[in-house]
Amino acid sequence: MSGRFAPSPTGRLHLGNLRTALLAWLAARSRGLEFIVRMEDLDRVQSEPEHERVQLADLAAIGVDWSGAVVRQSERFDLYRDALATLRSRDLLYECFCSRREVRAEIENSPNAPHLPPGSYPGICRRLTAERRRQLLDGGRTPALRLRADRSMEREDEAVLIEFTDLVCGHSDGGVDDVVLQRNDGVPAYNLAVVVDDALQGVTQVVRGDDLLASTPRQIHLQHLLGLPTPTYAHVPLVMGTDGERLSKRHGSVSLDELQAEGQTVRDVVRALLSSSGTEVGDDDGPSTALEQVASVFDIGRIRDEPSVYEGLVDGQMTFR
Repeated sequence: MSGRFAPSPTGRLHLGNLRTALLAWLAARSRGLEFIVRMEDLDRVQSEPEHERVQLADLAAIGVDWSGAVVRQSERFDLYRDALATLRSRDLLYECFCSRREVRAEIENSPNAPHLPPGSYPGICRRLTAERRRQLLDGGRTPALRLRADRSMEREDEAVLIEFTDLVCGHSDGGVDDVVLQRNDGVPAYNLAVVVDDALQGVTQVVRGDDLLASTPRQIHLQHLLGLPTPTYAHVPLVMGTDGERLSKRHGSVSLDELQAEGQTVRDVVRALLSSSGTEVGDDDGPSTALEQVASVFDIGRIRDEPSVYEGLVDGQMTFR
């Protein structure tokens, strides 16, 4: 049984990433769970070994340690394809030839049903004729693979609705659309890979940003279809910039080394990040010692449940509101 942190090695970890890693580590340690790190490096363009090296160094610096070797999704394609084969054997997959532009246009003309998340796939390729499919293949179109989400229901047009209890957000629910499980370049999609990896790595508790809350019903449905266990979920608030946009590697990113260059110690950063989530750190020296003490009384369900806005350094102090 374990918790985990699973970043994408596409750049340095920003403050939001670092805070989520700290909260995930504390949540695991507070329940006596192991903690693992996985690299979700399915992005072949942006993922780089140097980004991975720096991310792991930053995690170690703030006191986040982990068990075992770091797993990389790019090395596990056979496992994901086994899962696809299982779904295909039950006629739960179909080929989709749509471009993103075509999907966007269809969504604009056909608003989603109220139970489905924004941007849900409207089922354009679900009922392609054999002739039309052959025309698309002959024209050089390479298909992605989508889940036939409602095939497991009593009626095929019956909506799939998933309910679950989140340790931070409370009761949550959402519909499941025909999500992509393999892209048209042959790369397994995130929603499939994360489900397979969490099960095979013994992950029983997932702490991650609440921007992924809407993806959770899809993942729980896949777990059910594949006969895999469902972990406990805790979706934590994001760190935002002063413009109201969430921090990302391409927007408002502030990294550990940049803060150190401004005179902040690693301990300053850890204290500020945890304080911004409503978690206070004691006065012992060193981030690792302080984190162990916090873990003994930590409760993920009691963290601040609103986004924090990072305002920068004010009078030499990291400031959030």
